[in-house]
Amino acid sequence: MRVRSIVILLVVGAAALAGATLAIVLSLNGLSTRSEPSAAERLMTGVVRRWSVPRRMRTASNPVVFSPEVWAEARGHFADHCASCHANNGSGDTALGRGMFPRAPDMRLDATQRLTDGELYWIIEHGVRLTGMPAWGNGSDTDADTWKLVHLIRRLKQLTPEEMQEMEALNPRSPAELEEERQDRNFLEGKDEPADSTTSSHHQHKEQP
Repeated sequence: MRVRSIVILLVVGAAALAGATLAIVLSLNGLSTRSEPSAAERLMTGVVRRWSVPRRMRTASNPVVFSPEVWAEARGHFADHCASCHANNGSGDTALGRGMFPRAPDMRLDATQRLTDGELYWIIEHGVRLTGMPAWGNGSDTDADTWKLVHLIRRLKQLTPEEMQEMEALNPRSPAELEEERQDRNFLEGKDEPADSTTSSHHQHKEQP
């Protein structure tokens, strides 16, 4: 009973602290994702992330054996599904990653690397509430593609320039970017195309004074 009372007091205290922090933030700057998360907000999201992972997964080991094939598949999957927010190197230095609140983390650093394999798996598979991290995978504990991504996260610092270049080629592209690439290929192959007034908005923007 005493433990329960302590837990209730801690929850109430955390809620009061969060409320006070929110009131201060609103009075000073409003709610903008451009602002850096406060210490209280970082603490709250850390606690939410920690306790969102079931106990059975915190100590789970990666069942997928690492191999060159797994390494290549994980790079391709990450480039296509994750790099828009996290960048190919895991730095989080992208337009989407910088615009989130809290920011997309640099997964090469200790804050991510000290998480267990099971915690990393659960975060990828189920997302993290109160952050921009969505749920991926099929929601099970045995999604092989997600376990392969855990291998990649552990090895982000080992990416070579050649591997980074391969990943860049697999990053999602907008229709305008695809059209620009098509025109560039045609030019290199000697298939010149007449100037078109409907050239991609990307080019139009760059040509403005």
